[in-house]
Amino acid sequence: MIKVAILGATGYTALESIKYLLRHPDVEIVAVTSRQKGNTPVSSVHPSLVGRLELPLEDLKPAEIAQRADVVFCCLPHCASASVVPTLLDAGAKVIDLSADYRLDDAPTYQEWYGQPHGDSDRLGRTVYGLPELFRKQIADSVLVANPGCYATAAIIPLAPLIKAGLIETSDIIIDAKSGVSGAGRNPKLMAHFPECNESLSPYNVGRHRHTPEIEQIIARHATTQPEVIFTPQLAPMDRGILATIYAKPVSGVTEKHIDDVWQQAYGAEHFVRLVDHLPGTKDTVDTNFCDLTARLVRGR
Repeated sequence: MIKVAILGATGYTALESIKYLLRHPDVEIVAVTSRQKGNTPVSSVHPSLVGRLELPLEDLKPAEIAQRADVVFCCLPHCASASVVPTLLDAGAKVIDLSADYRLDDAPTYQEWYGQPHGDSDRLGRTVYGLPELFRKQIADSVLVANPGCYATAAIIPLAPLIKAGLIETSDIIIDAKSGVSGAGRNPKLMAHFPECNESLSPYNVGRHRHTPEIEQIIARHATTQPEVIFTPQLAPMDRGILATIYAKPVSGVTEKHIDDVWQQAYGAEHFVRLVDHLPGTKDTVDTNFCDLTARLVRGR
C-alpha cells in the first residue's frame, strides 16, 4: 500500500483529493493536517467524509509527516507550500503540490504574478508539470509534481497538440473561461458570496489572472514561437465546472477534420479526454475527471 498524507486538509482541494484517494485500492491515507483545526476529526470539517475517513486533523511538522507517508499531497495556499516542500523531500517523501508554487519555471515570473519572492527557487524549472496526458513518463519518475491549475488544464489540453502540429498561429490566442464558484476556494470572499454571485456572470482578473503565465509556459514547450495568450476568466453561478471557449487563428487550409485528427492522435488512447461532436456543457463533466473537446471553424477561422 502507498501511504499518503494530506497537508492542509480543510479546503476544497484537499476534500476532492481525499475522495479520489479513498477509491484507490492501493492507497492508505495515514495523516491529515491542519494548523487551525487540530485534534478534531476531518469529517467534522468535511461532513461528506463521515464514516469514510475519521482521522483526526493534526498539526504536524513536515519531518513528522514524511516519517508516516510515502507521498504527500500538499494542499496549502500559494506561497505557503514552498516553505514545507523542501523538508518533505529531504526526508524522503514524494510530493504532489496542489498550489501554484512549483508550476512556473523561474523565480522572476513567480514574483511578478504572485507578489512575493519564491521560497524554494532552486527547484523551479526542475519540477514536473502534473498533466499526465502530456508528461506521464516524467511524472512517474519524479519526486515533486506540480498539479496544474484548473483554468490552465482546460486551456492546455486542447491547445498543446494543435500548436505542436502547427495547425494554429500562436499569437493572439483568446481564452474565455467560465468557472464555478468553488474555484474561489473555501475561505469566504465577497465575489463568491451567494448574493453577489447568484444569478450573475462576472469577469475578474482580466489580463492578470495567475494562470496566464502557466498556460503560456506549457504551450510554449510545443511551439516554435512564443505564444501570446489573452485570458479572461469569469465566475459563473454554479458550484463547479469549467467551460473554456478558445479562439485561435488556423493556418491556411486547416479544416475541422485536421483538428479532430490531431486530437485523436494525441488523446485517442487517453481515458479522460473525450472527443465529442456536440458542443459540450459543464453538466457533461462535472464531478468527473473528464475533459470534453470539440472544434468549430467559423468562416474558415
